[in-house]
Amino acid sequence: MTKLSAIPVAVACVLLAATAALGQDTPDVRVSRGSPTAPFSQNKQNEPTIAIDANHPAVLVSGSNDNIDMEACNAGDDTTCPFTGGVGVSGVYFSFDSGQTWTQPTYTGWTARDCLGVPGADAGCAPHVGSIGTLPLYFENGLVSDGDPAVAFGPKPANGSFSWANGSRLYYANLTSNFGATRSEAAFKGFEAIAVSRTDDVQSAAAGSEAAWMPPVLVSHQSSTTFSDKEQVWADNASSSRFFGNVYVCWANFAGQEKSPNAAPAQLQVAVSTDGGNTWKTHPIGAAANNGQRNPLDGCTIRTDSNGNAYVFGVGTLSSQGHNAFELASISSNGGGTWSAPRPVAGPVTQPGVIDPVLGRPVIDGVAGARSDLAPAPSVDIANGAPTGADATNRIVLSYVSGDIAAPHVYFTESTDGAATWTSPRTIETAGDRGYYTAPAISPNGSDVYVVYNAFTTPYRTETTSPRNLVGVVLHADVAGSSTGTFSELDRGADGDPRSSSQNNLVGEFLGDYVYAAATRTYGAAVWNDSRNGADCAAMDAWRLSLRAGTSVPRPAPQQDCTPTFGNSDIFGGGFADPTP
Repeated sequence: MTKLSAIPVAVACVLLAATAALGQDTPDVRVSRGSPTAPFSQNKQNEPTIAIDANHPAVLVSGSNDNIDMEACNAGDDTTCPFTGGVGVSGVYFSFDSGQTWTQPTYTGWTARDCLGVPGADAGCAPHVGSIGTLPLYFENGLVSDGDPAVAFGPKPANGSFSWANGSRLYYANLTSNFGATRSEAAFKGFEAIAVSRTDDVQSAAAGSEAAWMPPVLVSHQSSTTFSDKEQVWADNASSSRFFGNVYVCWANFAGQEKSPNAAPAQLQVAVSTDGGNTWKTHPIGAAANNGQRNPLDGCTIRTDSNGNAYVFGVGTLSSQGHNAFELASISSNGGGTWSAPRPVAGPVTQPGVIDPVLGRPVIDGVAGARSDLAPAPSVDIANGAPTGADATNRIVLSYVSGDIAAPHVYFTESTDGAATWTSPRTIETAGDRGYYTAPAISPNGSDVYVVYNAFTTPYRTETTSPRNLVGVVLHADVAGSSTGTFSELDRGADGDPRSSSQNNLVGEFLGDYVYAAATRTYGAAVWNDSRNGADCAAMDAWRLSLRAGTSVPRPAPQQDCTPTFGNSDIFGGGFADPTP
């Protein structure tokens, strides 16, 4: 298929160079390069994110929840594998060849990676300043990087204005907590806040230079009971936009953490920066609620079109629609100054998972499985023509998982009129795949759509002895005329048993809350949760089931009772060439 483009010749040359690194049959690769295969929980990574520098499309960054610096289970009580106090988990990885190879830098900060312990009694872990594989400068600023990563590239500001000629700026948003154990040592009020790290020199950052990073900036405004969660970040990266260079962060603001007998009241928040992330102004989206009448937007995502209109999406219930859940959208046409009331764009949607009696959260693969709270949450992308906006179509693509436990489907829908109307959602997963998490990406010129998803290929298990299977899949479709065509597989990752993954408290599996995708005019990039290198542990399976059945089974010591690669979950992905250029 021949695809016409209005991009400048100089940008086209850069795209051709980026594409040269990609073959038509590019295999997926391990993105979390620095993580060891053992011990648990240092071998645990999940919740991947990815972004492409629109002005340098061979440059990518990814992030994940990365336990690389945590203490081993054998430190202290051998049957516990705690999050070591003060140790960060916001991993960062760089690629300069369109996602074919990745590097994970080493910095200095608060670490417990050498707290390995011994079988049996020992003194436990004494974390200290040393090598870390996560974001730098948090310990030095009284903070801990707590994961839920989100990344975006935008133009670098200079002399009060934005231009790609100034260079590119990387924004990395994540949760953060106080390093200090007492309130007097707190850098902010509340339980969890949102912080943004930034760098204008990704080459030096990838080489391990802490000086390449600016200190983290706190974005969320906190009370003593606030728990901020599930943030996403976006930078307006099309120079045609009226608000080129604006940066947006959205998140769920749980305002009554541990105060409500039912659930913490929550409100979606959007913070906007017009000065490259130095300062932020916060705007509420809808009212705070979390009750039988209405649930506010959660699992948000945010994007901008070539004109500078900003769109924030989330999943929430509507009392006017029988308290059913829908994908909702709120729009700002003035650079994030004001936002429209959230309105439904797709649905109703359902949480496919079954509530696990111990976790108290939905799971899709089976009892003691990996939580699936945000499976129905929307992921979105817009063909905004970045970096210039010249060839934008502003097509909006959206994907999510919905259905019942027998058939959790990956749904796709799209809009070509600024989110006013949407196509009927259609299922796009490969036959036999039971959807878990998904994310779409559309090329800046709107010619190609890529969708990544995690799925289980085994039915819901009511016991823990039978094998389970997790896979990552990348799909592609051409945009033909007014609609996106049929999707086909670009990549299908290796099989893995998710029972090999684990929460740090060991009572269930853990694979986080999302996957992610991005796209250029010549290739798509995707990252997903992967368990191909993990080993199931029969002793852990038996103990987890006993917690649900009320039987008595000894709590395992993972490093004594399990294969060394128990708990080893990785981030896999890469760049995948447009198969129909």
